[in-house]
Amino acid sequence: MDDLGLRVPLGPGPVRRVVSLVPSLTEAVAATAPGLLVGVTDWCSHPADLAATRIGGTKNPDVRRITALAPDVVIANDEENRRPDLDALRAAGLPVWVTDIRTLDQAFGSLHRLLTTACGLPRPAWLDAAEAAWADLPPRPAPRRAVVPIWRRPWMVLGRDTFAGDLLRRLGVQVVHADHPDRYPAIPLPELLACEPELVVLPDEPYRFAGDDGPEAFPGVPAALVSGRHLTWYGPSLVRAPGVLAAQLARARPGATPD
Repeated sequence: MDDLGLRVPLGPGPVRRVVSLVPSLTEAVAATAPGLLVGVTDWCSHPADLAATRIGGTKNPDVRRITALAPDVVIANDEENRRPDLDALRAAGLPVWVTDIRTLDQAFGSLHRLLTTACGLPRPAWLDAAEAAWADLPPRPAPRRAVVPIWRRPWMVLGRDTFAGDLLRRLGVQVVHADHPDRYPAIPLPELLACEPELVVLPDEPYRFAGDDGPEAFPGVPAALVSGRHLTWYGPSLVRAPGVLAAQLARARPGATPD
């Protein structure tokens, strides 16, 4: 049963061919057993030397190309991938394992099940290291109320029930819109400014905020430009994420730039 409680018809033999439709899950499998990956999306950027067939984007995977790769399992995410695409893959006779990750604890549990149950691999050392890194956080600083944009034109921000919001909470950031009915609400800039945030957190993905693109919209508000991969990816990047994000948040200032 995957994270959605759906039965996945895995074969009786070991999994030897995996297609990943999620960049962070691609990195998780590559760091554990790179030889399994036969297909990945155009957005799968880690590891840099990844050698696998590109099968399109996360929102428009090429079902025929994936089917031709004859994977033992296709791994996906409920938020990242579209259900009609996943249904088409199932209709083509492919087992599809869907993850659903909205908190750090869910990430650890989901990754363990994906790698050990779906892929039949030993639990990787990097997963233990990631759990240890987040369990050993220094005392949490006084929380700062923050607006966390993920897009502009229109402005969209983190809302309720998000993985990135949970990571920020653990690092002493109170997401202003954490109680919003929507997970990624579109809110006009004047309304964001009216919230009088103490901090604006600007990741470099999905929108690539930068020192000259983002902080200027929040005059007088300290801006932290942070690594989107360390804020939103669930996989080996979680080992370094606490240190990377804490350092970038500590350097918040108008015009700051990430590492």
